[in-house]
Amino acid sequence: MPVQDSRQCQAAEATAGNRDPHHHLRYRTLYLMDTPYGSAPLPVWERPEPQPRAAPVPLSRAKIAATAIRLADADGLDGLSVRKIAKELGVGPMRLYDYVTNRSELLDLMVDAVYAQIAEAGQHSEWRATLLAVVHRTRDAALEHEWFADLLGARPHLGPHALAVGESTAAALSQAPGVRGIDDLQRAVGALNAFIIGALRSEVTERRTARATGTDVPAWQAALGPYLTRMLDTGRYPTIARLVIDGAHLNAEETFHHNLITVLDGITGHPQT
Repeated sequence: MPVQDSRQCQAAEATAGNRDPHHHLRYRTLYLMDTPYGSAPLPVWERPEPQPRAAPVPLSRAKIAATAIRLADADGLDGLSVRKIAKELGVGPMRLYDYVTNRSELLDLMVDAVYAQIAEAGQHSEWRATLLAVVHRTRDAALEHEWFADLLGARPHLGPHALAVGESTAAALSQAPGVRGIDDLQRAVGALNAFIIGALRSEVTERRTARATGTDVPAWQAALGPYLTRMLDTGRYPTIARLVIDGAHLNAEETFHHNLITVLDGITGHPQT
């Protein structure tokens, strides 16, 4: 996507006097780019940082994102607001809008900061080792920042660190024995992403439920044990009975790893017709 030069950058200024409630600042420079659908603002990652100002608290997008992450880790995304971030930073809320124009951009910066942690998994000499490292690092990040799991599964994240993780993942998958072309690679990426998103959201949801109810999985199972035993004794649910009685009861990390291996084994196999 071509970035317009300085002659094509447009300065949008609100009228003097009282601020329009629909404008965050009296003066804001909008950096525009050409798209097939007309001009659009540059993504937050490509816009230059605002010029330093003579203010008691220096700001940057990285500092704002780090503060927002800390607050979201404590209170979740529902408790996150520009006002809270500004208070934590010791600045007025309007100052943050020099750096991010809306909540979506703030979330983009937060997500990409988490992807920077995941990118540290790096590349390994063997494709499967790379994927295991990246996916387990993704799980670690999601358990450290539970709100991150809430933002997975919609449109792809396209920040520079998210793209780096995507490149590492796709490049490793392209080396898998069962991936023979671009169509196979697209399906493999989709299958792996679907597993990651589903597994992480399930695990994070269970952690939240345990905190909210004060009851973990073993305690919940014990409470419902007599009822479930009576139902299984009817003989109407033989397969479920086998799963409950004979199935392996792994912890969350073991389950995640085992299921990840199953997905990777499926990717390396021959497609079924």
